[in-house]
Amino acid sequence: MLNHENSHTIFNNARNLIPGGVNSPARAFGAVGGEPIVFDRGEGAYLYDVDGNKYVDYVQSWGPMILGHAHPRVIAAIQAAAVKGTSFGAPTLLENTLAQMVIDTVPSIEKIRFVNSGTEATMSAIRLARGFTGRKKIIKFIGNYHGHVDSLLVAAGSSAATLGVPNSPGVTEGTIQDTILLPYNNVEALKNAFHSAGKEIAAAIVEPVAGNMGCVVGSSNFLYELRHLTQENGAVLIFDEVMSGWRVGKSGAGARFSLVPDITTLGKVIGGGLPVGAYGGRADIMDNILPKGKVFQAGTLSGNPLAMAAGVATLRVLNESDPFAAIERKAAMLAEGLEDAARDAKIPAAIEQIGSMMTLFFLTEQDNKIDQHRMSGTTFNGGIVERSTATSSTGGCFSSKITDWESASRCDTNRYANFFWNMLDRGFYFPCSQFETFFMSAVITEKEINQTIDAAAEVFKLLSL
Repeated sequence: MLNHENSHTIFNNARNLIPGGVNSPARAFGAVGGEPIVFDRGEGAYLYDVDGNKYVDYVQSWGPMILGHAHPRVIAAIQAAAVKGTSFGAPTLLENTLAQMVIDTVPSIEKIRFVNSGTEATMSAIRLARGFTGRKKIIKFIGNYHGHVDSLLVAAGSSAATLGVPNSPGVTEGTIQDTILLPYNNVEALKNAFHSAGKEIAAAIVEPVAGNMGCVVGSSNFLYELRHLTQENGAVLIFDEVMSGWRVGKSGAGARFSLVPDITTLGKVIGGGLPVGAYGGRADIMDNILPKGKVFQAGTLSGNPLAMAAGVATLRVLNESDPFAAIERKAAMLAEGLEDAARDAKIPAAIEQIGSMMTLFFLTEQDNKIDQHRMSGTTFNGGIVERSTATSSTGGCFSSKITDWESASRCDTNRYANFFWNMLDRGFYFPCSQFETFFMSAVITEKEINQTIDAAAEVFKLLSL
């Protein structure tokens, strides 16, 4: 057992100063029990806590650290920007530079507006869609998380579900009365919604790859039908790629799946680890934002020099090194290794993985379905990667695709919690919830992946006893 004495002391003090001791609820470890680890620094593939323990990091600040922690070029860019001043509340050249880099990379984006968080990005995109269409209703999918926007904080998966608050107190009925809630990956429900209210719908917002019910990939039929129905009914299609941007490929899920949304929301990677968000899309839609149009959105620190500098440096490194295929291969290596180890230990589990995102789902016995053929590597359905395997307690080969919140929510969260703590004690930091996503980085090596798989094999054997 690792010593966490200093973490314990600091967290206890934090609870007297900060509600729950944390500034974002998932950090409280409520989904796995116990107390959170307090970290001191990150370097490359590793995190170091205040007690001196070292961990291979598969959380990566929930996605942004695709280049690993404290990348020299990112740190140098932040330092160079900080020397000139941290914020001016006025235009800078760095805003133009990062905007052009994003526009050049994401085919669906013609113009972009920077904000300070993913929540701001989705909130602003919804307002813009309503202003552009003159309509009120929004389609939102169960298990998709779009930040803590009132009208979208309904059946949002992740910490909301983990903590038993799927509809947060403070979110009024009036706020969500224009939100149409639909199951993810359900084409029939989607068709019915547009049949009933198609001309009242301003927008549909979706995570093409969901990350807050675990990593769940939108099916080709579902996403293509969503694109078709929004176009047919004059509604705006918003892809929330705050998490999947640069994580499922250089140009995001939209490009990977050969789909062109009207608006895309971004965050995480494009800020290099600093607070950032953005929304961008068709110029005729984006030009409705003040001061060009009439839809209001503003922010004192939007486009601040530090975040822009970190984002520019991160994207430049990614453009030069083009690590995406290598990162995906490493993610697949980890996924297959965990799959094999779980099967050997007769632990029912399913792996979902695309790009550098993945989740290990611990299944309950009733969710296992016999499959005579073991799935291996990745398969493609309409251009969309689908990778899902499962093992059973009887040692047979099974497939149990996690497709939506209903199937994800049936997973064995207690077994995941045991897995989390046992891996932490062995020096591997995974997300502190069954309903969060693992992330692979460019600096995690095959040696570290093999060490992770070996440790997981030990843990699975313990969990099978």
